[in-house]
Amino acid sequence: MFGKSQSENTDNHRVSASAHKMARSAVASSAAPEASSISSGLSIVGKIVGHGALTIYGHVEGELHASTVVIAEGAQMEGDVVAEELTVGGHVKGTIHANRVKLDSTAVVEGDIFHRSLAIEENARFDGMSRRNENTIDTPSRAQADRH
Repeated sequence: MFGKSQSENTDNHRVSASAHKMARSAVASSAAPEASSISSGLSIVGKIVGHGALTIYGHVEGELHASTVVIAEGAQMEGDVVAEELTVGGHVKGTIHANRVKLDSTAVVEGDIFHRSLAIEENARFDGMSRRNENTIDTPSRAQADRH
């Protein structure tokens, strides 16, 4: 008696189905590049190889290869870092090879930096050698990352 007519139910179903399709396509088309993070409570020992972005909040001991790396304030990295772009806000002890390196004001770097461009903010600590390197750093391809 007071329920919806059959045509109203059909119209509502069509609207919700098309809204669902639009939402699903928006999610698929706005898929961000792969990004990973190592949380502050996590400590990793070994070799990390990736082809996307990586943010480190915890402690890594070993070798790190990724395209975009952020070592956040409070994070610790002991070992070599190879990246296209590297931002350091924490502590790095090891050799850095990256196209673009930025040391934030909270950064502490003990080791050499090989780079194409280097930016050091006021109050950052850097103890090592800086060498400009014209060769570009290429991060591992997906095939190489899958093999390791």
